[in-house]
Amino acid sequence: MSLPECTLVPVAERPDLEALVPELFAEHWPEFIFHDLGVKPYVARRAEYFGDLDFWALDASGRLVGCCYGVPIAWDGTVEDLPSGYTESLARSVTGHEDGVAADTLVVMGAMVRGDEQGRGWASAVLLALREAGVASGLSRVIAPVRPTTKSRYPLTPIEEFMSWTREDGLPLDPWLRTHARLGATIIAPAPRSQTMTGTVAEWESWTGLLLPGSGDYVIPDGLAVLHVDRDADLGAYHDPNVWMRHL
Repeated sequence: MSLPECTLVPVAERPDLEALVPELFAEHWPEFIFHDLGVKPYVARRAEYFGDLDFWALDASGRLVGCCYGVPIAWDGTVEDLPSGYTESLARSVTGHEDGVAADTLVVMGAMVRGDEQGRGWASAVLLALREAGVASGLSRVIAPVRPTTKSRYPLTPIEEFMSWTREDGLPLDPWLRTHARLGATIIAPAPRSQTMTGTVAEWESWTGLLLPGSGDYVIPDGLAVLHVDRDADLGAYHDPNVWMRHL
């Protein structure tokens, strides 16, 4: 299938499009995803330093069809030197920039397509455009900590096993992994703790809509792994797993 033509425009150049995001982007993110305390210290600095890698995606008529962003890091190309996942990629990009470390790798941190355009090739087009933007900015490698969309159906399965599941055609079973694979990306490593969310029991009950009456492990809505609750410590901890894929 040929991909639709999309143009990336830096978010800073079109602030007027921000108001359309709640209406157009129907992709559901679980509430707990927004409570990664490791991300918070870097969000504002990421936007300040790397606004040139934060994009709206427009179709040929100039209509908003998607958005995406990435961060630049220094990576030596080995599995051993990969960040642990999403959060550490963000931290490495910001601290590396502040320390004067030369970045050579684009980390694809997010890509979304408007709800009424799902299934028409826009996700691939947006990923490809972001990849090309990274290369054009001098980043020779492109990697992504991919959050598998169907992993929530198998929260008890380790990500190391899940990422190995394929269809009869050899492509990944998970559709978001498959989208990356169709662009030539290969799976290189699991990221079992790409993000970590902690909170009180009351906070987790609010975030999940579940009662958590005892200590132990819980399957939670939209969770890719289980939530561990310690009632005595009044603490819930969840590690969101991703899959590292390399595009270039």
